[in-house]
Amino acid sequence: MPDTFDLLVIGDANPDVILGPLDAPLAFGQREQLVTTGLLTLGGSAAIMACGAARLGLRVAFAGRIGDDDAGRFVRASLASRGVDTDALRLDPELPTPLTTVITRGGDRAILTAPGTLAATGGDDIPSALLADCRHVHAASYFLLPRLADALPDLLRTAREHGATTSLDTNDDPAGHWTRPGLDAVLAATDILLPNAREARALAGPEAATLDAAAARLASRGPLVVVKDGANGALAHDGRTLLRSAGTPVTPRDTVGAGDSFDAGYVAAVLAGLPAAAALDFAAACGALSTRGHGGTTAQPTWDEALAAITRNGENPA
Repeated sequence: MPDTFDLLVIGDANPDVILGPLDAPLAFGQREQLVTTGLLTLGGSAAIMACGAARLGLRVAFAGRIGDDDAGRFVRASLASRGVDTDALRLDPELPTPLTTVITRGGDRAILTAPGTLAATGGDDIPSALLADCRHVHAASYFLLPRLADALPDLLRTAREHGATTSLDTNDDPAGHWTRPGLDAVLAATDILLPNAREARALAGPEAATLDAAAARLASRGPLVVVKDGANGALAHDGRTLLRSAGTPVTPRDTVGAGDSFDAGYVAAVLAGLPAAAALDFAAACGALSTRGHGGTTAQPTWDEALAAITRNGENPA
């Protein structure tokens, strides 16, 4: 029997309040600073990735936990409006939905998150039936979800036993440790690791002197390592071979969520059977095109839009 879903995404979902760009340091002392853009939109690495994958035509389900509050209702409605199945998005009767404020300045941003249900989200929030009924499982925000992180090796192994492939985007570690018990077990059950360049270096440790070395070191722990490197494009390392993509040139309006849109593009390309180099180019196009609008989901491309962007650069993977 064919799987009901192409992709199950597990992890964080919350409203993002995006403000910026700030043209001076953030001021306290009850000072009011004005910015040109303010936006309330769907956030959370997992949620943005899920929306990006649905935009590319995948059948996507989301599993996680939100609060029984207005913010949670906003999250559920936003996911559903973008074609993501939310039947497995559970309500917590006590804890609030997470909330993030993103303050942009130039090409950088500060991120403030009230975790709400994140610490309570665990393996029991992920229905076993979904793990057995999808082609691929993607997990995000590993360090923000400690209970889910503990359960992740078993969840990913279960998905693999049912024939699914797996991926992980750890995102940032707010504690700055970049390791925790069980991380090696997670990487061993992960087919594709999707860090950005800073995260790859931090996860690999100080022994890796270059980004290429960091990718190789992480690949030696099990997964294919696909690294997002902003305007420099992207690279992939399978433990033997290094591939590079120069990326898709854009003039970004907002880079929030670009890495998550890249993740969606890479997974969609792999599930579509694109060769390794073409999948990397396609993912880079998805990440770049997502920066055309403010917020993580407003400018995510369709399959044809991403393909056209690559074709304009002289390459066509299809």
